[in-house]
Amino acid sequence: MRWGEHLEYVAEASPGDFIYIPPYVPHQEINGLANEPLECVIVRSDNDAIVVNLQIEPVEKPEPVIWVDDLHKHG
Repeated sequence: MRWGEHLEYVAEASPGDFIYIPPYVPHQEINGLANEPLECVIVRSDNDAIVVNLQIEPVEKPEPVIWVDDLHKHG
């Protein structure tokens, strides 16, 4: 998942993970593995399926966001 005004942040989700993107924050679901299908569930908080395809050129090297909790040990 990439998000931010210039898609400058990136995080990887694994099975069972949850990524929260606040309303109106530009974001992009991406598949990091070209040889495997991407399967995910997207939940919106309203009844309108509003999707706006934005023409945003992502930054060359997004800043990774590291999750550190009981399930995601860093390093």
